[in-house]
Amino acid sequence: MSDATATATMTARKSSRSRSSSRTRGTKESAARGPASDAESSAEPGGKPAARNKRRSRRRRSERKPRRGWRNASNSDPRELYELAVQSPELEATFIDRVFRKIRNRTPRTMREDFAASFALAGEWVRRRPRNTVVAIDLDPEVLAWGQRHRANERSAEELSRIRLVQSDVSRFRGPRVDVVAAFNFSYFVFKTPAQLRRYFENARRSLVRDGLFVIDAYGGYESWSVMDEERNLDGFTYVWDQAMVNPISNEVLNHIHFRFPDGSEIKRAFTYDWRLWTLAEIREALAAAGFRRSTVYWEGTERKTGGGNGVFRPSDRGEPCAGWIAYIVAER
Repeated sequence: MSDATATATMTARKSSRSRSSSRTRGTKESAARGPASDAESSAEPGGKPAARNKRRSRRRRSERKPRRGWRNASNSDPRELYELAVQSPELEATFIDRVFRKIRNRTPRTMREDFAASFALAGEWVRRRPRNTVVAIDLDPEVLAWGQRHRANERSAEELSRIRLVQSDVSRFRGPRVDVVAAFNFSYFVFKTPAQLRRYFENARRSLVRDGLFVIDAYGGYESWSVMDEERNLDGFTYVWDQAMVNPISNEVLNHIHFRFPDGSEIKRAFTYDWRLWTLAEIREALAAAGFRRSTVYWEGTERKTGGGNGVFRPSDRGEPCAGWIAYIVAER
């Protein structure tokens, strides 16, 4: 599939990549683009601030007098803010659809969403087609229950009936085989050893039908190895991605998400991620060891005028050594 490409117009999880600035994990901004063609995959990934050895933020907190705002720390739900700042289920589902159609020449119907949390992607998947079904898996019963309450306000009872919620370890789950297993937002970085990562990938492969696809994402770049933070202003709040610790010997990282508000209040360490930062080469090697026949990296192209990322992801065997990047990996069973 070296010349196969897929199309999806997606929201940014991180701001546009360039050789001098990169992306902050999880942030998104709308990609104001028209319909994409079937020859490319479009997304707007996002940016980490330039930083060397010292931790610093792209935006300093304002010294001016706090202003009134409709959000504050006491009236805000961290999970709702997370969905607003990080997730883009409509565009992720479009990416999966178009990649699958391009590679397999058919439309996928069944999905397993790993690390599903509030299963926003699952909710979008069942909305798309009346025969679509999802198994949404997460280890945390509290976040699954939160998702049930909130998805009930967004989806019909019939749509929700096609989502099966499972509280389980994704490495141990056994269930019916599906067309697609998806794991986004780098959640599988929770596995810190090659044996743990391979075990998870083997489970994902066993869960796929014969022509199924495993779709994941990854981030990296030299700023990903820096202790630093970045603030990003969103709708009524500021999202802060905080790279608090990096261990270059073990490749372990400790990251936090904070939320700040116009009145000066803050939800500190709303979410914490104790991860290993896996490289693309390590991920692909683990996929091969787990038995996947082929894996392909979808790499973002470069905007000629600005040198930043152009929001178009194509299969590639080579990427630029930029400050930060996001890539998608599609593994064929």
